[in-house]
Amino acid sequence: MNFQETISKAQEAMTARRVYGEPYERDGVTVIPAAVVRGGGGAGSGEDATKGGSGGGGGFGLTGRPVGAYVIEGGKVRWDPVV
Repeated sequence: MNFQETISKAQEAMTARRVYGEPYERDGVTVIPAAVVRGGGGAGSGEDATKGGSGGGGGFGLTGRPVGAYVIEGGKVRWDPVV
Protein backbone atom coordinates (compact mmCIF):
# COMPACT_ATOMS: atom_id res chain seq x y z
CA MET A 1 0.00 0.00 0.00
CA ASN A 2 1.41 3.40 -0.92
CA PHE A 3 1.25 6.65 1.02
CA GLN A 4 -1.72 8.06 -0.93
CA GLU A 5 -3.72 4.87 -0.32
CA THR A 6 -2.96 5.10 3.40
CA ILE A 7 -4.16 8.71 3.57
CA SER A 8 -7.28 7.82 1.59
CA LYS A 9 -8.12 4.95 3.97
CA ALA A 10 -7.54 7.24 6.97
CA GLN A 11 -9.92 9.84 5.55
CA GLU A 12 -12.56 7.15 4.97
CA ALA A 13 -12.21 6.00 8.59
CA MET A 14 -12.64 9.49 10.07
CA THR A 15 -16.32 10.08 9.32
CA ALA A 16 -19.28 11.29 11.37
CA ARG A 17 -20.53 7.71 11.32
CA ARG A 18 -17.67 6.89 13.67
CA VAL A 19 -18.80 9.63 16.07
CA TYR A 20 -22.58 9.22 15.93
CA GLY A 21 -24.04 5.73 15.90
CA GLU A 22 -27.20 4.75 14.12
CA PRO A 23 -30.23 6.25 15.87
CA TYR A 24 -32.71 3.80 17.27
CA GLU A 25 -36.28 4.30 18.43
CA ARG A 26 -38.38 2.42 20.95
CA ASP A 27 -41.67 3.40 22.53
CA GLY A 28 -41.52 6.93 21.12
CA VAL A 29 -37.98 7.61 22.40
CA THR A 30 -35.11 8.10 19.94
CA VAL A 31 -31.52 7.55 21.08
CA ILE A 32 -28.46 8.71 19.12
CA PRO A 33 -25.24 7.30 20.64
CA ALA A 34 -22.10 9.45 20.42
CA ALA A 35 -18.39 8.77 20.80
CA VAL A 36 -15.06 10.57 20.79
CA VAL A 37 -12.90 9.42 17.88
CA ARG A 38 -9.23 10.25 17.51
CA GLY A 39 -6.74 9.31 14.87
CA GLY A 40 -3.26 10.01 13.74
CA GLY A 41 -0.87 8.91 11.09
CA GLY A 42 2.60 9.25 9.79
CA ALA A 43 4.84 8.25 6.97
CA GLY A 44 8.49 8.35 6.11
CA SER A 45 10.85 7.68 3.31
CA GLY A 46 14.54 7.63 2.75
CA GLU A 47 17.14 6.79 0.19
CA ASP A 48 20.88 6.31 0.26
CA ALA A 49 22.05 6.36 -3.32
CA THR A 50 25.65 5.64 -2.29
CA LYS A 51 24.69 2.29 -0.76
CA GLY A 52 21.79 1.39 -3.06
CA GLY A 53 19.30 1.57 -0.24
CA SER A 54 15.80 2.85 -0.13
CA GLY A 55 13.15 3.21 2.53
CA GLY A 56 9.53 3.78 3.24
CA GLY A 57 6.95 3.37 5.92
CA GLY A 58 3.66 4.60 7.14
CA GLY A 59 0.93 3.94 9.61
CA PHE A 60 -2.37 5.09 10.99
CA GLY A 61 -4.12 4.59 14.30
CA LEU A 62 -7.74 5.13 15.27
CA THR A 63 -9.37 4.95 18.68
CA GLY A 64 -12.82 5.70 19.96
CA ARG A 65 -14.80 5.61 23.18
CA PRO A 66 -18.46 6.26 24.01
CA VAL A 67 -19.25 9.61 25.60
CA GLY A 68 -23.03 9.62 25.81
CA ALA A 69 -26.22 9.83 23.82
CA TYR A 70 -28.74 12.36 22.63
CA VAL A 71 -32.20 11.30 23.75
CA ILE A 72 -35.26 12.69 21.96
CA GLU A 73 -38.48 12.24 23.87
CA GLY A 74 -41.74 14.18 23.75
CA GLY A 75 -40.33 16.72 21.30
CA LYS A 76 -37.39 17.58 23.62
CA VAL A 77 -33.72 16.70 23.28
CA ARG A 78 -31.40 15.98 26.19
CA TRP A 79 -27.79 14.88 26.48
CA ASP A 80 -27.08 11.86 28.69
CA PRO A 81 -23.32 11.53 29.30
CA VAL A 82 -21.63 8.22 29.95
CA VAL A 83 -20.87 7.88 33.64
